[in-house]
Order: sequence, then structure tokens, then C-alpha cells
Amino acid sequence: MKRLTSLFGILVSLNATLLAQEADSIKARLEELKEERDSLYIAHVEERKEPDKVLHAEPLFIDLIRDLGARKGEAEWNVGMGLTDKTSYDSYRMLIEYEFAPIDRLGLEIEIPVTMNRQRQRNVEIPSNRIESLKFAAQWSFFVSQRFQTSVALGYLNELELSDLNVIRNAPFFRSNLYNPFFVAAKRWGNNWHALVYSGFKFFQDFKKGFKGWEFEANSNFHYMISGTRNFIGIELNKGVSDKGDFDMIIRPQMRLAISHDLMIGIVVGIPINQERERLSTFFRLIYEPDLHSFLHF
Repeated sequence: MKRLTSLFGILVSLNATLLAQEADSIKARLEELKEERDSLYIAHVEERKEPDKVLHAEPLFIDLIRDLGARKGEAEWNVGMGLTDKTSYDSYRMLIEYEFAPIDRLGLEIEIPVTMNRQRQRNVEIPSNRIESLKFAAQWSFFVSQRFQTSVALGYLNELELSDLNVIRNAPFFRSNLYNPFFVAAKRWGNNWHALVYSGFKFFQDFKKGFKGWEFEANSNFHYMISGTRNFIGIELNKGVSDKGDFDMIIRPQMRLAISHDLMIGIVVGIPINQERERLSTFFRLIYEPDLHSFLHF
């Protein structure tokens, strides 16, 4: 009886050992498949054709002018909608945007933003509803290194601001201009972690009164891209300092979800550190890339 008990104990121990080894083997294989899927997706983006391109996570609120290292023929449509609590009224923001790359590493963009405001408190004056402006922008990626997983670009954005809709018949069609040269640097750490910096000066000019001032913006972005997909979660820190010394920062947690191989949706929440002028905000971005072909399932 003792021998049977001892033999049974040995069999149980052996079985447990084999099960543990099998579990470790399955776990190791799953990790290999995860890394392989990541590598396949990154290779699909970076190694399809020349020139070099590095996969970077793009911020959702202040987005880029086409991807860094854009390749000729790439294009993208964006439709955005947002709501901001301006303490005494609600501000609704909408935009339509088209980006394309006419040549390698050069991205161009045109955007039309619209703002509509709804009064919440009586006897409080609110801004007029308006087509904000016509935005034209260009971005040139002058350094792209797959070895260092880094891309660097220079760009320029010009914004012709329109007069309010309620006075546009009796006022100039364009009332002011914004000049915005900017710099972008991005790096991917491994397969999943992404960091990006977007900074530059904004110079404001009123066509009647002349130069109105300037502002320096510095936006920091950190994202984690889900393995083998274009989905990510992250945070965008929008910081600005004016010529009067005012400092503002809005923290924007965000996520991007791929609906199909050519359609994605971005969701952003805005949390200002100074709530004197605005409180919480939300923003949604629908992204359509007509020329993007993927063999992966998202």
C-alpha cells in the first residue's frame, strides 16, 4: 500500500511538472506571437517601400500635417467635433480637414474649423458663431531614421481668420492672420511606447490694427500603442505662454480605435489646470485614410 501511495505521489508530481512546463511553453509562445505580430505591423508600415518611414503615434487634438516621413500619395480626411465648457456658455467646435503628400516626406493640409456657442446664463455676452478661419499648413520631415526609430520635421501653418457671421456683410471677409512656424520630433521606444514633441511660435496680426502679440506653445505627447494594431491610449499636454507672461496647460487623455483598415476614431478629454476661462472639454476625431491597405485585423 505504501508503495502504491508513493508511486501515486510520484505520478502526481510528474504530471504537475509537465503541466507547469507546458504552461511556460504556451506563455513563451504567446509572447513570441505578440512580438511577431508587432514586428509584422511595424514592418508593414516601415518597409513597404522607399523612402524610410518610422511608425509614430500621432496626437489627436493638435495633430500633425500628415505622418512624419510621409510617402508620396498618402492622404487622410478628418472630421472633428468637440464641446468645451466656457464657464458661462458652451462652445461647440467642428472641423473638416484634408491632408496629403504630393511628394515623399512633404505633407500639406487644409482645414476649416467652425465654432458655435450656446448661452447658459442670462445677461452674459457670448462670442458670435463663426467660421473660424481657413488653415493652410505644410510639414517637411528632414530626418527619418529607422535605426534610431526617430523622425524630425519642420512645418508652417498659416491661419486666415474670418469675421463673425453676424457682421460679415459689413466687415472685411478676413479680419486677421496667424503665422505659426513649428518643430516636431518623435521617437518610438521598442514596439509600443511613443513620445512626440510639437512646439513653435504663434504670431497674431490684425489687418486693421497691426501686430497683436505672440504665443509660444510646447506640446508633449506620450502614447502606448496596442500590440499589432493602430489602437493606442495616451496623453497630450498642450502648454502655452503668451507675450504677457500668461501660462496655460490643458491635459488631454486620449485613445484611438481602428474601426476598419481605413477608418479610425479618436476620443479626447480636456482638463485645464486653470479653470478661470474654461472647464472640461471633449473632442472626437473621425479619421479616414483612403490609401491605407492592411493585411492585419484590428
